[in-house]
Amino acid sequence: MVHTTVKASATSYYVNRMLQDLSRRRARQRGFSLIELLIVIAIILIILSIALPQMSKSRMHAQEMAAIKTLNTINTTEIQYQSQFGKFATTMAQLGPPPSGGAEGPEAAGLIPPNLATGSSSGYNFTVTQTPTGYAVSAMPKTFGSTGRRTFYTDQTGIIRENWGQDPATPTSSEIK
Repeated sequence: MVHTTVKASATSYYVNRMLQDLSRRRARQRGFSLIELLIVIAIILIILSIALPQMSKSRMHAQEMAAIKTLNTINTTEIQYQSQFGKFATTMAQLGPPPSGGAEGPEAAGLIPPNLATGSSSGYNFTVTQTPTGYAVSAMPKTFGSTGRRTFYTDQTGIIRENWGQDPATPTSSEIK
């Protein structure tokens, strides 16, 4: 009987010793090693370097689409302005709201929002000019290559034209279909 007790106490000693070693190992392995953290950071940087240029292109494309929609809006408001006042507007301010809440009229028809009446919207600058047959509108990116990579042109025909470059689009530029 003594013999079994000694063996049981020796076994429990070794079991306790193994449990202590195991708990020490776990205590040391609670966090990440420096190498593991550096690998995770490197993977995140690689993903960001791929994703950020695509996000920039998407934003630029969205701003170009917004500029085209704004040109459509300007064409529509020019037609409305012409039906009200018998002539086309020659500036963006004529299409915009009157200053200080004054009365609407040919100098400020209130047909477009104030931010567009300033001539700038969605990363593009818009300019309305008078032509012998009506009006012309050009849209230029505020920062070429960042807010847009195309310039646009439209006139009283309602056809929107584009130029893939920094030069302003003209009546002979290719038509957007």
